[in-house]
Amino acid sequence: MGIRFGGDYNPEQWPEEVWAEDLKLMKAAHVTMVTAGIFSWAKVEPRYGAWDFGWFDRVMDGLAGAGIAVCLATMTASPPPWLSRAHPEILPEDADGRRRWPGGRQHYCPSSPVYRAHAVRLVEQLATRYAGHPALALWHVGNEYGCHTRQCYCDVSADDFRHWLRARYGSVDALNAAWSTAFWSQAYGDFDEVLPPRTAPTFPNPAQQLDYLRFGDEALRACYLAEKAVLDRVTPEVPVTTNLMPQHKPVDAFAWSAHMDTMALDFYQDPYAPDDHIRAGYVFDLMRSARSGQPWMLLEQAPGAVNWRPRNGPKPPGAMRLWSWQAVAQGADAVLYFQWRQSLGGAEKFHSAMLPHGGTDTRVFREVTDLGRELASVPGIEGTRSRAEVALLADWHSWWALELDSKPSTALDHSRIALDHYRPLFEAGVACDVVPPQRELSGYRLVVAPNLYLLTADDAQRLASYVREGGQLLVSFFSGIVDAHDRVHPGGYPAPLRELLGLRVEEFWPLDEGRSVAVGDGVRTGRADLWSEVIDLEGADALAHFTDGDLAGRPAVTRHAYGRGTVWYVGTRLDAALMRALLDDVRAAAGVAPVLPGLPEGVQATVREGLGGRYLFLLNHGARTVEVGLPAPMRDALAVVDVKVGVGAGTVDRVTLSARGVAVLTEPGA
Repeated sequence: MGIRFGGDYNPEQWPEEVWAEDLKLMKAAHVTMVTAGIFSWAKVEPRYGAWDFGWFDRVMDGLAGAGIAVCLATMTASPPPWLSRAHPEILPEDADGRRRWPGGRQHYCPSSPVYRAHAVRLVEQLATRYAGHPALALWHVGNEYGCHTRQCYCDVSADDFRHWLRARYGSVDALNAAWSTAFWSQAYGDFDEVLPPRTAPTFPNPAQQLDYLRFGDEALRACYLAEKAVLDRVTPEVPVTTNLMPQHKPVDAFAWSAHMDTMALDFYQDPYAPDDHIRAGYVFDLMRSARSGQPWMLLEQAPGAVNWRPRNGPKPPGAMRLWSWQAVAQGADAVLYFQWRQSLGGAEKFHSAMLPHGGTDTRVFREVTDLGRELASVPGIEGTRSRAEVALLADWHSWWALELDSKPSTALDHSRIALDHYRPLFEAGVACDVVPPQRELSGYRLVVAPNLYLLTADDAQRLASYVREGGQLLVSFFSGIVDAHDRVHPGGYPAPLRELLGLRVEEFWPLDEGRSVAVGDGVRTGRADLWSEVIDLEGADALAHFTDGDLAGRPAVTRHAYGRGTVWYVGTRLDAALMRALLDDVRAAAGVAPVLPGLPEGVQATVREGLGGRYLFLLNHGARTVEVGLPAPMRDALAVVDVKVGVGAGTVDRVTLSARGVAVLTEPGA
């Protein structure tokens, strides 16, 4: 089967005579899978109960005849106009009580029983009709959950929230305790008094906001699960997924992964962001790690420019190929785009497509076709996996709580902090998993916890046990501060980690915007910004100190032996060079080596292996041509690498990578 290749297919936008040309050109472009039907609800049901699947039957049959598999969408992402006209109560409202109207997409309240009932009714029709169809390979439920309607604050959602709270807390007394409602006279006498955290005169209750974020995620997931239940019953042999979005705050990817047969992601790199490949690396590693290393799907990307950024630059020559191979190198078994044929009208008419407005005689179509040919040439990659000795911890509940209001600093950005810790590992060529703190950690040599503001006692104990048994752990500032209800752990900061870290944080000292302080360890010096802390040592050793500012002479970085392991603590945001040096030292202590030593700057190296063989991927994200030496002679799987030195028949021990160059290498004879 090999790596799946293709894109979103929207034939309803085109007259039927175009469909035959689509199939012909798809074959020319080496397309093996399309996602079909995402926004087809109004076409298959133009009026309530007036089903019209005949045209879609012809689409499915045509794709099957061309040997193209279909990731079939449930068509529920954008309700048709007749539904919101007949049932305006399905429309969402924002925190100010303003209704969001039809005319775009995703105009539904996730808690609406009316919307869910109509969605399930449609899915029942789809599943029954296309069960056993030769083109059907995968179900795609909804589309980009929480993209536009992240949360709804209407009365329907309020009632659903109250049911959720009753199930979570059991009694209003337990709710009051969890939400600290003794503060500001907020104590509830009955669940019916509780509202969503709508716009209030000042800061809403933070525990209420946190629970509403949890509830919002579960309300979206309930929509997904209602549809998935139908699909599992009618077509139990067909896997089910949905397309998640990168670093998407409303949707907890780890919680969703338990209900997805394969992880799927939409990722749109920004050609104007010089290091967006590092953000991509973090998200790709998270997708691979969410289901314990199982291959995942890149379900959407752009072959060129998008339409929704303030400045929509095209991908320069070679960038689309490089970034597509990066996804494969980090575990993807599918590379798809939005979309196949570029729309002539609508909001996305200037969003690039595999087949642009200019047709086949275009750079984009040629690059797409070349990539399809390349991916088809290495079918053995499918199903292979990567292994990592480093885990970076990420937790949606901590993210939600961290970025609420009323903190020592509103500049704390979970995604930025995570990337600050991921970047040194990526640039060092170290394989890394991104996992929640509840995951079994004993198999990792090193665990990095960028920021766990919200940390339960159980998770803190899990980290302590990991270190006690010989693990190496790095923890950064403002971690272990509150429990699951955003209540401060008693006993001094960071109470659940205090013994493990061998220190006490007496006082937070966030730095003003634009201000930095000097940090040094006697050998290396640099700057730090964003945050600092008054750290009192309780067994830990100071590795580096603040050397100017209000905390001059105070510890900035510490190390503590605990059981058979070691834990490092970073009480500020170090500059990139200092953070890289620190993590290099920590990696060395943990015995973690890069995938390939001595990589030139800008080159990424990853390995996938399994029954299909062992594959080494080299990707040059830099702007200059570089040479990479190999540990042993290997075979060029793509037969396109500019070989500097050949060794034996068909093998190389050194490759030359141009800017944006890609090499895929495997064992000789494979």
